[in-house]
Amino acid sequence: MEKSAVIQAERIACDFLQEQVKSSYQIIGKGIINQIFVVETESHKVVVRMNNKDTFQSFIKEKWCIEQAAAVGVPGPKVLSIGIVDETAFMIQAFIEGDNGVDSTVPKSDIWRKLGEYSKRIHSIQVRGYGGDLFDPVHGEFQSPTHAGSDGSWQGYVQYNINCLNEHDRLIELGVITPMESQRVKKLFENLKNTSFHFGLNHGDMSLKNTIVNQAKQVILLDWNPEVSVVPHATVAQMIHYQILRLEESANVEEFKAFMDGYGISEKDLPETRHLLLLRAFDNLRWAIDRSPDLIDPYAAFAKQVINMIMD
Repeated sequence: MEKSAVIQAERIACDFLQEQVKSSYQIIGKGIINQIFVVETESHKVVVRMNNKDTFQSFIKEKWCIEQAAAVGVPGPKVLSIGIVDETAFMIQAFIEGDNGVDSTVPKSDIWRKLGEYSKRIHSIQVRGYGGDLFDPVHGEFQSPTHAGSDGSWQGYVQYNINCLNEHDRLIELGVITPMESQRVKKLFENLKNTSFHFGLNHGDMSLKNTIVNQAKQVILLDWNPEVSVVPHATVAQMIHYQILRLEESANVEEFKAFMDGYGISEKDLPETRHLLLLRAFDNLRWAIDRSPDLIDPYAAFAKQVINMIMD
């Protein structure tokens, strides 16, 4: 743990609470993106989440999502303050007593069932647009950045990935797909483009590690990585993604069913979900090819796993 980061978290909390710090510690292994600290003063206990100043918009977006979710009955941490100090973006939240969902003695399927209920409520929040950037908080409008080949819309996103499926495709060269599979995938993506989907807000990382279960056994939802996308497909696709990677936080068969029951759907209701997962896998791999070569191999391996799952 960096001592300077602890000192900075204490200073941020001290400035906001106007009290001297009694104790502090870092939460390790629960936050992927942010550094997370618990700071306690004489009369308050808060969570300080920190990252570089360029991530400040993500804190604005998360605060908005937590407040919108609370309005539809999804409990989350109260956001006390967000800001930037010394090149560091921060969010101060009220500390929630309880056990992380991974460590809770409450049956995991019960937590997953509740997450299914919460997802349905989150998907009901009124939003506009498509993508991960909160453009207009007043009207809940989200956008996706444009890039060469895509205008940032859902249709543009799908069409870009259709256009990339040609004889010069790097994915063929990388061994992710054969030319014959490329033509089959193109038809799947064209079907996605022609399907009339409902778009809604997604939490972005539905998993046990992003929950706290309090003494009353209430499940509190944490750590958003939100976007507006097709629902409920995008949320379910993210869960299948974790299962394929065999991540520790992924839902097993029973827990996955509990989530779906909590939502009120079955996998049979969502025939396009795995095709959406493939679309994302291909798009992420193409991003890695263009922007982050060190991620090409793991992204290609995952895309190949999804292809094998769909083509079997």
